[in-house]
Amino acid sequence: MPRSPRHLVFLPLALAAALAACGGEPEAQQRPATPVTVVTLAPETTTLTRELPGRTNAYQIAEVRPQVTGIVAKRLFQEGGRVKAGQPLYQLDNAAYRASAATAQAQLARAKATLVAARLTAARSAELAKIDAVSKQDNENATAALRQAEAEVAAGQAAVQSTQVTLGFAHITAPISGRIGKSSVTQGALVTANQPEALATVQQLDPIYVDLTQSASELLELRKGLASGRLEDGRSLPVTILLEDGTEFEHKGELEFSEVSVDPTTGSYALRVKVANPDDLLLPGMYVRAVIGGGVRQDAILVPQQGITRDPKGNATAMVVNAENKVEVRQVKVNRSIGDKWLVDEGLVAGDRVIVEGLQKVQPDAPVQPTEAGDQPAAPALPNADGGAPAGAPPAAASTGAPNPDAADPATPADAATPADDAPASQQ
Repeated sequence: MPRSPRHLVFLPLALAAALAACGGEPEAQQRPATPVTVVTLAPETTTLTRELPGRTNAYQIAEVRPQVTGIVAKRLFQEGGRVKAGQPLYQLDNAAYRASAATAQAQLARAKATLVAARLTAARSAELAKIDAVSKQDNENATAALRQAEAEVAAGQAAVQSTQVTLGFAHITAPISGRIGKSSVTQGALVTANQPEALATVQQLDPIYVDLTQSASELLELRKGLASGRLEDGRSLPVTILLEDGTEFEHKGELEFSEVSVDPTTGSYALRVKVANPDDLLLPGMYVRAVIGGGVRQDAILVPQQGITRDPKGNATAMVVNAENKVEVRQVKVNRSIGDKWLVDEGLVAGDRVIVEGLQKVQPDAPVQPTEAGDQPAAPALPNADGGAPAGAPPAAASTGAPNPDAADPATPADAATPADDAPASQQ
């Protein structure tokens, strides 16, 4: 029975498809490796730090208040300047206090004169008592009068001292050294003893305190790390202070103490850092940030941030090149960022090669040609001297994944192509 023309048409097509299928498998198996850049992980000793917000506070604060009542006769300091402890600040009108001191001095002099007379009388009475020239009662009265005169002298001395103290209070001095603010009173103002309003405020700014707040959960995490041995205590390390504009303060601080209770409204606790401030660059109330050491971690695994990606669920993953130069996907657990790297707790170990460049061009189990970051890439393969294509695919074709149209045709021999024919194929 003669074959129909339809069968004659489909027969060559079927043979061509079979030949193409037989020749496509070796081509797929020989797909060129995609060049990627990797970083080989190595353990490092890393100090875990935490950047905390805070405010500066004066090391010492003293509010100047009058201890006696009087009229301000003179202000003896420059507002905003430096003062030293004991330096005069205000002079009050002390005429009344000087008069009281003079009265006390006169009373003391009278008591001393009475003491001299009583001492002489007691001495004569004692001599006469030995020969029974005076009665025993008179002798005892003379001795009692002497003791009374001595007590009056002591009371006079105390009164003089008291008036001198009161007179001194009219001369108001600085209780501490530091910077003094503006004066709340002027010359001629009446001030009263222990009034609620301060005349001025003196603050010591060198050193200065930086008060910080930290989450209680971070404290628990740190203590667990120290208890398990994964971390070494690093809270004794110097504290770096960052100013509001982001610049680093030239002097380092030290952690003074941490609060023993947690604020129930915020769930945080307070820390205090002491910082040298010789130039008074830090002023009370300034907003700063402090980088404090939490712990030192040995054999830490740090991965460049471009090597860690997130899946739609938010899980962190990394592309790793295995021993066969194929891509593996690893689920990782990151702890925190340190500079431009992630600190990895789980999923990666020392020696792993993590892909940091070329992630968009690779898939799991795909062959790759890894190049260590920082190394020079290999030179591209050149055509053979007889005009044939190189054994591997050209770099441009390998990077884009475009197949070579000449190599895809199984009927065309590999050495039949000319250099002119290969040139456009390598640029596709």
